[in-house]
Amino acid sequence: MGTDWNLISAYAAPVIALFIGIAIDRIVEQKSRIIAYFTHAEEFNLPAASPTTAPMTIRTHGIVIKNVGKRPAIDIRVRHNNNAFPPFFRVSPVVEHRQENLPGGGVEIVFPTLVPNEQVSIAYLYFPPLFYNQIHAGIRHSEGFATEVTALPTPQFPPWLRRALSFLLILGTIALIYLIVEGFFYGLKIFYFLKSNNLF
Repeated sequence: MGTDWNLISAYAAPVIALFIGIAIDRIVEQKSRIIAYFTHAEEFNLPAASPTTAPMTIRTHGIVIKNVGKRPAIDIRVRHNNNAFPPFFRVSPVVEHRQENLPGGGVEIVFPTLVPNEQVSIAYLYFPPLFYNQIHAGIRHSEGFATEVTALPTPQFPPWLRRALSFLLILGTIALIYLIVEGFFYGLKIFYFLKSNNLF
């Protein structure tokens, strides 16, 4: 009695596609993911306080750090180059953080945790000759490095629409995997048919 590939593919393909879809969803969604972007970089020329003093130039910039993943991000470290840590900075909103000096030079601002969708911004104030692109040396957390993105103003969709689009994306992925598995079993059926009729 030969193998009934129609019956096997009818039952196996949807089950395999379901498990692969669940695995992809867990890999993609169930982890912390940190993004970071610059909000501004400005220079201000302040007038002299008196005729005998020179005008003062101050520079400022800001960065935003956000956890866009589904799990809390732990031990987020904003590293600054050696001898390039600005004299003034402010974290907003006020969350728990600390400043650590590194053994080889440099300074890190450390956030113990950021829950999903939580974001913090850091505003820096400093003086020439320091520029904003000389200050930062990367952002990392317990699961890897932050991704630097370009911030563009975009319309925000309502949560129900985002959930519906995510569901459709997962459903489409499962359907695609199902079609691939079904095509594989169909190819096997054709192969065994040709082989059993000595046409291969």
